[in-house]
Amino acid sequence: MVNTLFIAGHAKLPSGMAAQNMYDTLTITAEIDKKYGVIVEANCTLATEHGREFISQILKGYSLKDGVDAPVQAIHQHYLGKAGNALASAMKDLYKQYEIQIGKIKRQDD
Repeated sequence: MVNTLFIAGHAKLPSGMAAQNMYDTLTITAEIDKKYGVIVEANCTLATEHGREFISQILKGYSLKDGVDAPVQAIHQHYLGKAGNALASAMKDLYKQYEIQIGKIKRQDD
């Protein structure tokens, strides 16, 4: 049995970015432990592999059971590129999707 969820969050990219030529939106995806809400793995659609790996390192280990403020703050604190606000917005959207899915799972278990 798989004990993780795969969830995506999306946000509009600012104009003038390399990634915007490929995508209109930025996406953050995360594999999240169902029981503890911990981000096991994360990725995003930034244009460079280095940027994608950096965001993955920033987000791994945060528990979404504790809310989204800490990972959003980490993005603002450590990622200083043009996509910072879009990454934060995508993370907030991912958290919203997480809450929806966890709510559905809890209702199924009741």
